[in-house]
Amino acid sequence: MGGGERGGRAGRGWVGPQLLACHPPHKVLPGPVLRTLERGKATPSSASLGTRDPSGGSRMAWWKAWMEQEGVTVKGSPHFNPEPDAEALYTAMKGIGTNEQAIIDVLTRRSNAQRQQIARSFKAQFGKDLTETLQSELSGKFERLMVALMYPPYRYEAKELHEAMKGLGTKEGVIIEILASRTKNHLREIMKAYEADYGSSLEEDIQADTSGYLERILVCLLQGSRDDVSGFVDPGQAVQDAQDLYAAGEKIHGTDEMKFITILCTRSATHLLRVFEEYERIAGKSIEDSIKSETHGSLEEAMLTVVKCTRNLHSYFAERLYYALKGAGTRDGTLIRNIVSRSEIDLNLIKCQFTKMYGKTLGSMIEGDTSGDYRNALLNLVGSSA
Repeated sequence: MGGGERGGRAGRGWVGPQLLACHPPHKVLPGPVLRTLERGKATPSSASLGTRDPSGGSRMAWWKAWMEQEGVTVKGSPHFNPEPDAEALYTAMKGIGTNEQAIIDVLTRRSNAQRQQIARSFKAQFGKDLTETLQSELSGKFERLMVALMYPPYRYEAKELHEAMKGLGTKEGVIIEILASRTKNHLREIMKAYEADYGSSLEEDIQADTSGYLERILVCLLQGSRDDVSGFVDPGQAVQDAQDLYAAGEKIHGTDEMKFITILCTRSATHLLRVFEEYERIAGKSIEDSIKSETHGSLEEAMLTVVKCTRNLHSYFAERLYYALKGAGTRDGTLIRNIVSRSEIDLNLIKCQFTKMYGKTLGSMIEGDTSGDYRNALLNLVGSSA
């Protein structure tokens, strides 16, 4: 696996990124939660490494053991100049034939902010829209990946949500993935981008395209209430929530779905981790097992996704990528979306979890399951040659 540049140069000399990527840094991000995953806005804390979660749990929460820059696989060019990059792209696509490798070399080695500058320079120099030119010159999965790289982050995720709902049928898994894994501020920006690009409310479109308890949990997730609290957890409230969940499911015939939705969608991650511990003590089984026995279909998927993202967001994305590549065929939409959207946030940490969980690197699975320019571009984005 091609690791990130975690830790830089230490006093005893440089340590390989693969080793460092799987060990906690000397500085940690204190609670609460998923705010640290805000795109481009995470700031490392100088707090000392602790061993006890403020929620009262015995294990440190996953989000406290990494620094923002250590998760990034695409860091951009340190000596960036958009004009020669725009010229290189124009040359790669003019005339008969296309130099795909030249396109890969530019777009996969620049940050999203740098790509936006390249697009402006391309328009100023050649009078053409760069994204439209890529669409006309490229095709298939490679085109889809290159075009995805050109979208500003929030607009890209808004596009993915819009495409999940347009036409016949709804790709509920895409909606669940995005809404359950993003922060409150991130979701707010996605909603703004969605309305600006498509002239409608994301919440209203979700309500029109889904129904029942699935609609309710998606709308609740869209409100982004889960991380709007401090790292402090009231142990008594955590016990009460665990008892309420037990009473709403395992203890009765049938299930009070709204009780599950309310607690899972309005409590902080630190609080939920404590609730999950208390629930297992009370019920004698994990919250995941109870959700599986008490719900089904897309509602089950949505609830389990909230739990997975709370327990370890990096493990959740590692699982999404693994099953996108595993077996016959490749779920290219899932693969592209998660690599593009996490490459400037925490993809190195996801790669580390991937290897721990599956005994192989993300790069090796991409190498074996994709081909050609599409494969080369993906490998560049994940920071791996194999």
